[in-house]
Amino acid sequence: MTKTSANPGLSQDCLDALRAQRFNFFSGVADSTLASLIELLSNDPLGYVPAAREDLAIGMASGAHLAGRRACVLMQNSGIGYCLNALTSLNMIYKIPLLLIVGYRGYEGKDAPEHWVMGKHCTALLEEIGVKTLVPEAADLPRAIEQAAGWMSGSQLPVAVFVRPGML
Repeated sequence: MTKTSANPGLSQDCLDALRAQRFNFFSGVADSTLASLIELLSNDPLGYVPAAREDLAIGMASGAHLAGRRACVLMQNSGIGYCLNALTSLNMIYKIPLLLIVGYRGYEGKDAPEHWVMGKHCTALLEEIGVKTLVPEAADLPRAIEQAAGWMSGSQLPVAVFVRPGML
């Protein structure tokens, strides 16, 4: 997966922020919005475990958490639909915290039409089931990861950080 990053420095800053917060297991589904971060992880000693679907990535990351790892799942916001059941019947009930880094397609209606509906409602869907969400500006992404990690530690629940197209 090779993609020219809109901001290669921010992709590295994001990875550095994940390392600083001791995230050490990464899984997810390929997404063009997150391609540069996924590429960095794939070439990093921390590694990246690709998944066929977002609910599978949630399951692997949850297992990694139970094995003592600090887990992060990368996905496009369209994948939230695939993983709502895994989040509600596993993570929320059994207090399995994960960081979700979510490519935010359809943000403010700016995208192809197939992304408009999920783009409009994805943060509310997660908030409704108890998953806190952050939608930072590009320069605030490392700080958002730090804040999300703090929320995860305090609540033992998943937290989602949304990355708009062009940020990475």
